[in-house]
Amino acid sequence: MLYIVPTPVGNLEDMTFRAIEVLKSVDLILAEDTRTSSVLLKRFGIETRMESHHKFNEHSRVESVCRRLVEGQNIALISDAGTPAISDPGFLLVRTAIECGVEVSTLPGPTAFVPALVNSGFPTDRFVFEGFLPVKKGRQTKLAKLAEQDMTMIFYESPYRLAKTLSQMAQVMGGERRCSVSREISKLHEETRRGALSELASWYSEHEPKGEIVFIVEGKGNEGKKKSGEEEE
Repeated sequence: MLYIVPTPVGNLEDMTFRAIEVLKSVDLILAEDTRTSSVLLKRFGIETRMESHHKFNEHSRVESVCRRLVEGQNIALISDAGTPAISDPGFLLVRTAIECGVEVSTLPGPTAFVPALVNSGFPTDRFVFEGFLPVKKGRQTKLAKLAEQDMTMIFYESPYRLAKTLSQMAQVMGGERRCSVSREISKLHEETRRGALSELASWYSEHEPKGEIVFIVEGKGNEGKKKSGEEEE
């Protein structure tokens, strides 16, 4: 069995009882960064052996990991924070395990974009997760396509690029398009700031953000649309 185990995105108390039980019971834990994960494992008394599994070695190791699974080992995959394979390593291992006939069990748990989406106040009945935008090649083309998107859009971004990204979006989508920026979700300095793209671009140009960033942009034509679950008149 291959277990995909989400870990807290901030507060370690968000760890689930089942996640702890699985990590204690498997033969091996694959961790994005063993040094980061050792803090988590120590906190919950998990002594299972760890090996590194990250974006730089995933392709070279996936076959050997799957051989262990086929031979009968139970292995858990964790990332530094959140759910593996969501903007983190994991997709390739899951796909290869399935192709090898290995059962995969993904535990429910922390994912940064879900609380950010709900906190935004934008419609949640239809949304699209875009993750990180292209840094250079294809960026403007991507933004032009996203400008026509009518669903709520979810993005991850580096704090060092946030102001520039919001400014570019304001130019392409219109400065009045609404946005919600969530920072340090589940951590001590968690905050969410809402406003127009142009306003937030100016704010973060003057107040450089720190920490993990998730930002939400309303879809085209959704100005004033009621939140998911509310009945139309």
